[in-house]
Amino acid sequence: MDPSLINGPRPPAVPSNRPIKVALVEDQPGLRQRWAKLINSSPDFVCNWACATAEEALLTFPRAQPDVVLMDIALPRMSGIECTERLKKILPETQIIIFTAMYDQELVLMALEAGADGYLLKRTKPAELRTALLEVRRGGAPMTSQIVRCVIESFRRKTNHRHGPVPLTLKEEQVLRLLSQGYGNNQIADKLDLSVNTVCTHLKRVFQKLQVGSRTEAVVRYLASKTP
Repeated sequence: MDPSLINGPRPPAVPSNRPIKVALVEDQPGLRQRWAKLINSSPDFVCNWACATAEEALLTFPRAQPDVVLMDIALPRMSGIECTERLKKILPETQIIIFTAMYDQELVLMALEAGADGYLLKRTKPAELRTALLEVRRGGAPMTSQIVRCVIESFRRKTNHRHGPVPLTLKEEQVLRLLSQGYGNNQIADKLDLSVNTVCTHLKRVFQKLQVGSRTEAVVRYLASKTP
């Protein structure tokens, strides 16, 4: 399976009357202004919050309730990874994409374990960033291709070394496959003729069996098991 499928099919256009609310956490003023301007240049998005520190984000975002957060890792004092973990507990429905220049396998895995919904490098092109923001809102897990390969290799090693094949029921496999294609819980329920509560129950069991704590980790584990 092509690892790029982690992003799912091309997302639908966002209604013009409901732009996606995006927030930034970036300590470099120049970069913060540049990315905020870029995000606001698209009618699909609005960026009203741009914080310089994790502490500022933790104070601001619970009230602002953004749809998506672009989170740098190398922040003063509290790191972006710790901030991600704390924000996810406060705003579980907000998607958080790590957006950093730092490429390190250990940091990638730590970010995913903290609850990050995607991981992009700052060399990502503006059009790719726009696509990633749309995809993460519809349940995808956007990642730079280099990051996908790194994470799949790491999860495959862990699976082979510690777990071996994980037995999933047919329905759990179907739910996980649709999840890896970028579908949200409501869409999965419609496609499989299930209730949303039943889909959530299947996902909970999948998470337990795979020993993961997030949708992104589950998708990566699934792709790792299917990629030769």
